[in-house]
Amino acid sequence: MTFPTIDIERLKSLLLYDQSSPLLFNTGLFMLLFLAFLLLYRLMRRWRSAKLVIVIAFSLYFYYKSSAECCFILLGVCVSDYLLGRWLGSARNKAVRKFIVATNVIINIGMLVYFKYTNLIFSTIANFADKPFDALDIVLPAGISFFTFRSISYIVDIYRGDIKPATNFLHYTFFLTFFPPLLAGPVVRAKDMLGQIEANPVATRSMTGAGLFLIISGLIKKVIVADYISGNFVDRVFDNPLMYSGFENLVATYGFTLQLYCDFSGYSDMAIGIALLLGYRFKDNFNAPFKSQNPSEWWRRWHISLSTWLRDYLYIPMGGNRCSKTKNHANLFNTMLIGGLWHGASWMYIIWGAWNGFLLVAHKTARRLLPRVKEGNRKKWWRVAANVFLTFNLMAFGMMFFRARSLESVNDMLTQIFTNFHPEIAPQFIEGYLLIVIIMAAGYLLHFMPSRWGDSLQRGYTALPLLLQAIILAIVLLVIIQVRQSDIVPFIYLQY
Repeated sequence: MTFPTIDIERLKSLLLYDQSSPLLFNTGLFMLLFLAFLLLYRLMRRWRSAKLVIVIAFSLYFYYKSSAECCFILLGVCVSDYLLGRWLGSARNKAVRKFIVATNVIINIGMLVYFKYTNLIFSTIANFADKPFDALDIVLPAGISFFTFRSISYIVDIYRGDIKPATNFLHYTFFLTFFPPLLAGPVVRAKDMLGQIEANPVATRSMTGAGLFLIISGLIKKVIVADYISGNFVDRVFDNPLMYSGFENLVATYGFTLQLYCDFSGYSDMAIGIALLLGYRFKDNFNAPFKSQNPSEWWRRWHISLSTWLRDYLYIPMGGNRCSKTKNHANLFNTMLIGGLWHGASWMYIIWGAWNGFLLVAHKTARRLLPRVKEGNRKKWWRVAANVFLTFNLMAFGMMFFRARSLESVNDMLTQIFTNFHPEIAPQFIEGYLLIVIIMAAGYLLHFMPSRWGDSLQRGYTALPLLLQAIILAIVLLVIIQVRQSDIVPFIYLQY
């Protein structure tokens, strides 16, 4: 009798850091490791400290697979936050308290500036000076924008008196390193998480069902919708817009808007679902943003954890709306400008942020200057449809800057749309890209369906026996294996 041999080198390549192969929710390796981790986690449910240590260890390994030795930076932030938080909690002198907050902000913003914006700053200076510049070899730690924002909100909330500092180092380390939202959000705040950690929660039957449902939903959004339309259509057009008609460029713009939503909300769904399996609840991060009737509503529905973070820790401290109209508009615009810069070291993100800031200011100005619509007329179907159509197209236009590599590329796309549209190719396009059209249409139709339908579907799935839930999950995984691309496609927001 012969026993199968273990390929040690293959095993090492799977388990050790590989820049081209991070441990993502949509990989088979993650699913296998998570199942083993979940079993151990459930076995340790009676031993609180041991359970915390197990989660922290798995979270650090999860982060190591994405950023190697940068996991020590994450641990350093944990230590810094914990010590500063304890100091802030005992400090009574106002100047000292402000110094502690400033220290935390300087540490976190300093890391962001160094890792994300050093090359942008130096290249911009070099361009103005007409000097050559070779980009520095700086490795960006995965998820740095997310865990630095969580760090800042923790210290600021202590300063404001909204929360008390963590007295258990394991609790705070668990919060900051917790792997579901670690790489791409949601931006979970300490005041929503530390209490749950202290309560030592256990996943209920309904939480498990809801978690599995969200994982299924996230996988479908990511692999079947986002990855497929990206690799088979959207990327081709954005990479070479002049090779395609204006009609195809417009469809690609709508396609990328859907792709970004499905990619990012798919990650959020899986992060929230995995947390539910472990007994923790996060707030929703998306709420059908394409249904928005104005830009302000869009940002109440899109990336909710970021938009509310920007509101609470930037917009309100700047003065919010408790100031003159001019200053208020400047606060809105600057908040979105910083939000654009947060996304990455590129002038295209800054332009995208400026566009969104302009839309928010324009909407607020229009509300003030235009006559108010009577309550009974606001919900008329044609008015709602017109508002949704206009808002969606304004936001989709902004997505060109988010996705395109340069202003020249955006100009090429707009030139094609306005001077070389050719709507007569629509039948030929549908025939050539039939599956793309079906997936995009299905994606938009599912998005616009009444929210109660989705809630009913989730309740129905949760009510099923656990065995049937597992069978449905297995079927979805088999379908995903059949349609996914040969290479695993990373989540878009991992680069932020």
